[in-house]
Amino acid sequence: MLTEKIPSKNLTVIEIIALGRQPYTNWIGTLTTTDKDKITEAISLVQIEELQHKKCYELSDGQLQKVMIARALAQDTSIILLDEPTSHLDLYHKATILKLLKNIAHKTKKTILFTTHEIEVALQLCDKILILDKNTSHFGTPTDLIAAKKFNALFPKDTIVFDENTASFKVV
Repeated sequence: MLTEKIPSKNLTVIEIIALGRQPYTNWIGTLTTTDKDKITEAISLVQIEELQHKKCYELSDGQLQKVMIARALAQDTSIILLDEPTSHLDLYHKATILKLLKNIAHKTKKTILFTTHEIEVALQLCDKILILDKNTSHFGTPTDLIAAKKFNALFPKDTIVFDENTASFKVV
């Protein structure tokens, strides 16, 4: 799932999700029973049954993000890559999306890998984190990375410091 705009906001939710099955359809794009089952399963996993017949222009940003996640799930791959799935969302919707992704990963046993600048929310909801810095990278559970003081060097100490007790960043 990229951060690109959807092809047409005039499409319905179910039509957008069905685009996730495109790699499996014939040249006409005919959906099989299996394709339809995968679409229904994705809608159920993301809990957007009540939205499936709405046009995408009728959706909020948070609802549209859920639709795009459902489209990625409909592809039925073992790994799902998401680029900033919480961008342009308020804190409540960021947390909702990340909790949803965690639940889906655990329920489906899929690996969900996503990029984010929402470090504090990721610390609370991710099973593992990869910290990418200019010269180094660190991978592990949030608890292990905090104990190893890997978040302390992310920002200049005269501007932002990491508080290990609260697992949050403080402006100094």
